[in-house]
Amino acid sequence: MFCYQCQETANGSGCGVRGVCGKTEDVANLQDLLIYNLKGLSVLAVRAKQKAIDTAEVDRFIIESLFATITNVNFSKKSFVKRIRALISFKDKFKSLLNLNDVESTQLHDAVNWTAQTEIEFDEKAKSIGVLRTEDVDIRSLRELLVYGLKGIAAYADHAYVLDNEDPKIYEFIEKALAATLDDSLSADQLVELVIECGKFGVDAMALLDKANTQKYGHPEITKVNIGVRKNPGILISGHDLRDMHDLLEQTRGTGVDVYTHGEMLPANYYPEFKKYDNLVGNYGSSWWLQNKEFETFNGPILMTTNCIVQPKDSYKDRIFTTGVAGFDGVKNIDNRNGKKQKDFSEIIALAKKCPAPTEIETGEIIGGFAHNQVFALADKVVEAVKSGVIKRFIVMAGCDGRHKTRDYFTKVAESLPNDTIILTAGCAKYRYNKLKLGDLGGIPRVLDAGQCNDSYSLAVIALKLKEVFELDDVNKLPISFDIAWYEQKAVIVLLALLYLGFKGMRLGPTLPAFLSLNVAKVLVEKFDIKPIGDVKQDVYDMMMGR
Repeated sequence: MFCYQCQETANGSGCGVRGVCGKTEDVANLQDLLIYNLKGLSVLAVRAKQKAIDTAEVDRFIIESLFATITNVNFSKKSFVKRIRALISFKDKFKSLLNLNDVESTQLHDAVNWTAQTEIEFDEKAKSIGVLRTEDVDIRSLRELLVYGLKGIAAYADHAYVLDNEDPKIYEFIEKALAATLDDSLSADQLVELVIECGKFGVDAMALLDKANTQKYGHPEITKVNIGVRKNPGILISGHDLRDMHDLLEQTRGTGVDVYTHGEMLPANYYPEFKKYDNLVGNYGSSWWLQNKEFETFNGPILMTTNCIVQPKDSYKDRIFTTGVAGFDGVKNIDNRNGKKQKDFSEIIALAKKCPAPTEIETGEIIGGFAHNQVFALADKVVEAVKSGVIKRFIVMAGCDGRHKTRDYFTKVAESLPNDTIILTAGCAKYRYNKLKLGDLGGIPRVLDAGQCNDSYSLAVIALKLKEVFELDDVNKLPISFDIAWYEQKAVIVLLALLYLGFKGMRLGPTLPAFLSLNVAKVLVEKFDIKPIGDVKQDVYDMMMGR
């Protein structure tokens, strides 16, 4: 195996025996094989669209499959074997629908033509089609950067889809871009153009999901979230899927079972629709990488709706469940919903009733709900605070959390920032500082949490609105600095989206991506002034100086 798609990749270069995430060699190879064949399927999907052949089913399959390969989403070998076999059937179906003759078939890429059924054949093929098959390091880097961005788009498109929102243009771009990674005639410059275009569709996907979430559950609003526990048995829900959250709250209402959020599900507490449920208690625990400890003390069942799952401990393996694209062999998976119907969480609820109440690990409240609509409602107050000098600078510290001790950097930055700064955040990076007592500025909390990683879109919208209010011709003239933490591929698309929108001078850490070759990194530095994080004191000083 060789994998370097996440920030924690071994030695900052690549995992070659077992993933730091816990991904085994056979699962890593199956993911490579799935991606390879998705590229071939995309070639056929592009042709099918040109001939007005219906591709709705395969469009959906492609985004689900890409999502399944994001770090810490699915570790199930059985799941990937099943998905690859389904993919091969799709390829056969579309080659038939396209009426490809023998000559045309032989001219197509091996990724289009390759078929097999046995796991032995899968394993053998996987050895030759991994990341390193592209010999030119710069072309390889750009192809992988593009694929990782597409995985992020797919995740957000999938969340929007389950809430009945789609944009066919997003599917078209994903398939066009996947097919392009098979085209050896494309130059580095052409791939750079595709990467930036990927950022554009990242913006579109996040906007689509924002619309889907807010139409269904209302606009997030300022909310104080309880972090203590009650005496009832409970279910802990983690991940990102708000429709799963809704289904669970509906089915637990009146049962005596409480519901707690964990990790990236914390922002569900900010939505008006979910506040109607009196058995939604609040948030339990913190970031994904602490789940081994926090899932133990929770005592009740845990539902993982997406990433980030890590290898469960034996102490709670019999009470953790996955659903959707998430998976882990040996862990019960809840079937997908049938059309408009809710998923059936009765087994989880029945188990919860037999479990003791959660063990309290902390008490108090944290505040959030500062997505774009809520901040716009405070716009006059914010603008006046900036004009009067009460707020000197906004520091965007969105992104991911992770295990690296070097991520203490982000806590230290939050603690070191002057009292006249506001931190804008989204994603699980917030857990590095959202429980610090940083106070407020004229009633505006110094940490404004917009929500999940996809809600980084809100932060961009807020910045663009401030640019308009202050009548600036360049968003980079705003008193805003970016100090971004990344971990996986949804963070990659957020970064590409920000680059597409014109934001420059962003700091990225705790390390730069291993998949960036020296030349590709150089292009990003020269064109967008991307910087690695450095010394806390110096970085804080430079950000306050607008550098």
